[in-house]
Amino acid sequence: MKYNVKTSLLSLATISILTLSGCGNGTDNPSENNETENNATHSTQVSDEVIAAQREALANSLNGSEGAQAPRDIDSKTGKNTIDTITAPPFSEMNLCDIHFHKSAEHKGGEFTTYAGNGNGEGYGSGYKYSGTLTAAELAHAEIPDAHNPLYSGDTIEVHYAYASNPSATLGNGLGTCLTGASEGIQPLLRVETQVYVLVNDKTALDFVHLTAITGDGTVGNFHQAPYIPSDTGKAVQYEGSTTGPDYNEKASPYQVTWNVRPKIAKVNITTVKTWLEDNVFDEDHAHPVRNLVINPLLLSPIE
Repeated sequence: MKYNVKTSLLSLATISILTLSGCGNGTDNPSENNETENNATHSTQVSDEVIAAQREALANSLNGSEGAQAPRDIDSKTGKNTIDTITAPPFSEMNLCDIHFHKSAEHKGGEFTTYAGNGNGEGYGSGYKYSGTLTAAELAHAEIPDAHNPLYSGDTIEVHYAYASNPSATLGNGLGTCLTGASEGIQPLLRVETQVYVLVNDKTALDFVHLTAITGDGTVGNFHQAPYIPSDTGKAVQYEGSTTGPDYNEKASPYQVTWNVRPKIAKVNITTVKTWLEDNVFDEDHAHPVRNLVINPLLLSPIE
C-alpha cells in the first residue's frame, strides 16, 4: 500500500511518552499528601454519557485526513478508513525503542473481553480485563503501590513493545526515542508488538524482567530486540492503527502504527513486575492509563 507521509504535529525533539502511551513518565506523581485524593479521583466511574460525548468529540474533530486509530476490538474486522498507509516491516528487522504497559488492556478481544468500566474519563479504571478465572492462590493479595495506578494480584496489563524503522532509534522513555535522528517532519515506520498479561501471586509464573530483556546493540543488522515475548499466546492480529493513550479520546492521533496484538493472555509473577518498575532502561515506574476503545468505523482500518 502507498505510504502517506504525515507532517508531525509536534516537534520531534520534544515528543515525550505522552504521545506514545498517553501519560507522563512518572515525574508528575502527586505528593503523599495528595495520594488519597488522587486515588479517589481515579476510582471514580463517569457516566456512559461522558464516554459518548468523548466519542462524539472525536468524530467531530475529523477533517478527512486522519489515519486509522487504535485501540480496537481485535475480534472484529470492520473498518472503513481508507487513508493510504504502509505496513511496517517485521519487528525482527526493526529496532526496539520503548517498552511500557497499561493497567487493563487497551484492546478488546481474545481472552480479555471483560469491561473494567468507564473509569474516571481520563483513562484510569477503564479498559478490558482477563475474562477467564484464576485460583485463590494466584489471587492472594500482592500490591504494587502507585498514587495514580496501583496494581494488584489479578489485574490485567497490556504491554507495548515499540519498534521503529529508524536506524538511529534508541532505547528510552517514549516516542521520542523511536524518532531519534529522523528527518524533520518525517515519521519512521512504527510497529507495536502487544502482549496482554495477568498479574498473579505465583513464583512459578513468568518473570517480567526476562520477558522484557533486550538483545542486540542497535546497529544495522544487530537490532535491539525483545526476543522473549511469549510465542504460545495465539496468532497475533495485525492491523493499521495509531498511537494510543487517553489524550486521544477526543482527537485523532496523527502517528501511524502497525499493531500486532496476541489474543491469549500469559500469567506473570506480580513481584517481577515490581522489580522491573524499580529499575529498567525505559525509565518506567508505573502503569499507564488507557484510551477509549475506538468503535467509529471511519477511524478503523479493515482487517483482512
